[in-house]
Amino acid sequence: RIHQLGTTSLTFHGAEHSRFNHSLGVYEIVRQIIDVTFAKEPQLDPLERMVALCAALLHDLGHGPFSHAFEKVFGTDHEEYTQAIIIGNTEVSEVLSRVSDDFSLKVASIIKKNYPNQTLVKLISSQIDADRMDYLLRDAYYTGVSYGKFDLERILRVLRPSPDGNGVIVKYSGMHAVEDYIMSRYQMYQQVYFHPVSRSGEVLLWKILERAKKLYCAGYDFKVPPIQVLPFFVNEVSL
Repeated sequence: RIHQLGTTSLTFHGAEHSRFNHSLGVYEIVRQIIDVTFAKEPQLDPLERMVALCAALLHDLGHGPFSHAFEKVFGTDHEEYTQAIIIGNTEVSEVLSRVSDDFSLKVASIIKKNYPNQTLVKLISSQIDADRMDYLLRDAYYTGVSYGKFDLERILRVLRPSPDGNGVIVKYSGMHAVEDYIMSRYQMYQQVYFHPVSRSGEVLLWKILERAKKLYCAGYDFKVPPIQVLPFFVNEVSL
């Protein structure tokens, strides 16, 4: 129930998709990379594969209402909240602990970016990762623009795990697809994410949240008064 693009739907009215949609997409891209693209590479331990897939699915779990606008006003960090949900006394943590006692800690460490296998970290958080690749294509689709389109299948085919285990590399033959991805990202920021109407809507939202925060900190009583029903009269109509 958290919108992926916040106030962007004020401008692009089809942009009603959620972070749940996006999380499923990131999960699927990471699964394809591990099971298909990296299939001929040194095999991942089955447990590590599950750690990466769970991190992909849960990477945005800590987003609050209005996502980044909320974070700006209240000084929160969705990645820190994500880690707290994964390792805290939560239903999510309980499910993860069924794998092993330290499984939730491993998933959280990918979100925190200090997991020993940095290749798995970079699959979810880097300059060319499953997160960015999914939201560019998904946001372009729902906003109805063509700016965010790029050749995802080609990029997936040319990715390789770094030999030193510290990231992901791209074959030289796939550089044109990567350049196209970079330009698509630039154009989406210029034309969609930084659209003046969306940004002005976000500023208004900031001001509303800042006012609510100020009143709350001052001890204002937010109880809603009972609704007063005003009397009204209906003129009789003779048939």
